[in-house]
Amino acid sequence: MSKHRHGGIYERFFKRLLDIVCALLAITVFCWLYALVALLVKIKLGSPVLFKQDRPGKNEKVFRLYKFRTMTDKRGENGELLPDEVRLTKFGKLLRKTSLDELPEAFNILCGDMSVVGPRPLFVSYLPYYSEREKRRHDVRPGLTGLAQINGRNVTQWDERLETDVRYVENITFLGDLKIVGKTIVKTIKRSDVLMGNEISAGRLDVVRKK
Repeated sequence: MSKHRHGGIYERFFKRLLDIVCALLAITVFCWLYALVALLVKIKLGSPVLFKQDRPGKNEKVFRLYKFRTMTDKRGENGELLPDEVRLTKFGKLLRKTSLDELPEAFNILCGDMSVVGPRPLFVSYLPYYSEREKRRHDVRPGLTGLAQINGRNVTQWDERLETDVRYVENITFLGDLKIVGKTIVKTIKRSDVLMGNEISAGRLDVVRKK
């Protein structure tokens, strides 16, 4: 794996500090919202309130990603979970559209597994299918949002999205991160094409690359 060369002073010294400050502010200021969403998830979808899944982070180190759950545990007669589209309720869709299901990721940021801005953490099963250049997306911490997320994240092709991630890694700046955060907020409010989670809806990379 190629080693990422840290860019300027911002990336080396201030990006992580800003991540910690932003995560602490989000958890403190919106603690009421965390409690409200958790309660509604408990009532409408049951326990557990949190969805947990392993994802690859910086240097491909696997970490546990946290989100509010958006699907039920409905199973068929054979005991297997029903398809996602069946288990995804209207309430779950609302959480995804508003990105409220992403709130617990502030704790991932606080712990150092993630950053506010960076390539979205995809699935561990995708790792064998990246090209050498695409692997560079793991040279930095994955993000709550990223450059690909503000550029039609669910409507672009896999190769284009992964190349956008690498382009971000090669050009990390404070103004660039600020711009990404600002556009993410606007797109989330407008409910346009930025859904920070829900990578499944864009297709499975392992399937695409096997063809």
